[in-house]
Amino acid sequence: MRDKETIMLHAIKALISRRRQEKAVEALSAADLADLGMTRDTVLHFLRMPADAPDRVLAMGRVFGLSEGGLKQNRSDWLDMVETCAACPDRAACALVLSKGALANPRDAAFCPNTARFTAHWAAA
Repeated sequence: MRDKETIMLHAIKALISRRRQEKAVEALSAADLADLGMTRDTVLHFLRMPADAPDRVLAMGRVFGLSEGGLKQNRSDWLDMVETCAACPDRAACALVLSKGALANPRDAAFCPNTARFTAHWAAA
């Protein structure tokens, strides 16, 4: 029972933290949002997506031989890849590929909805 209480406590803390973050985004001025190059709705959308999405994109990009700098070079493309990753229904398959580490290869990731983008980045490099 103790573990269940600990899990619930962490969930409640996470909800409180998320609400504080949402309030901070809601308090951003138009100039702040312009500096970010995003709308308030877009910032809130990214705030609510799974926190590991950017790291998953970077890790899967490494499977394709891509660097963080290369992936983030085009901000719009980077944000699209993160959003696509966050909505991906194949998180288990992704975790399996990423668990292979250096043994993973692009053929293992054919299911990934970002495969075409990774391939395009690799071809452009």
